This record gives sequence, structure tokens and C-alpha cells, in this order.
Amino acid sequence: MNDTPQKAAVRRFYDEVWNRRDLTRLAEILNEAITFRGSLGPELRGREAFAAYVDAIHGALADYRCDIIELVEEGAKVVARMRFGGVHRGPLLGFPATHRRVEWAGSAHFTFADGRIADVWVLGDLHALTQQLRSA
Repeated sequence: MNDTPQKAAVRRFYDEVWNRRDLTRLAEILNEAITFRGSLGPELRGREAFAAYVDAIHGALADYRCDIIELVEEGAKVVARMRFGGVHRGPLLGFPATHRRVEWAGSAHFTFADGRIADVWVLGDLHALTQQLRSA
């Protein structure tokens, strides 16, 4: 795989931070003043707030995974087509734990500054996710 440095950073963001839940990597990958708009939560600012969001999502979804389907880069921006999923073990979007595996599609839009991720905006198919949570 011949990734650019920006694409490689996005892969690390998902593999190391989200899938391995290694929050020690945040300073290497994220700008200190990161802004993050996740499809499952409010807009966040800063690495500490982002780390708390990662913990909250992993608390609600056991075995949480973010799988990259496709990456597209243009200038200081990278867009990832994604698949998210895990086992619903805690409150999520107002639904109590169902203990069932859920999965949904989405996209993540990254903006870089000074070689690190400075802004992330994630759009997820919340309709598909809530349908799975309701049908439990």
C-alpha cells in the first residue's frame, strides 16, 4: 500500500486509536486543538474531550471496530468510506443494551494542519443503526 502521510495518519487513527483503543497515540496523530463531530455525539474540542468520547463509545459497544472501505485524498483533506460496528452492551442513542451486534455505514471527513488531523466530521447511517437497536 503506497499511502501518503495523511492517508497513513487516518489509518493509524482508526487502527490504533479506535480499534486498539490506544489513547497514548493521540498526541502523534491529532492536533492539540482537534475538533471532532461524531455521528453518535456532540462536537468536541481538544484531545482530552476526544479521548473521553472514545471511552464512551467503547463503553456502549464491546468489540467496537471501524473498518476503512475506501480513502480519497485531495490537498489537506482525506475522506474515508467506513463501516462501524460492535456489540451493544450499554446505553446508546437512548436505547438500553441489547447485547446484539450492530453495524452501520458512514463516512469520515478529515482536515489536516501541520501534519496532524485538525478536524474530523463523521456522518453515520443512524437510521440503520436505530433500526437495529429497535428490533432487538
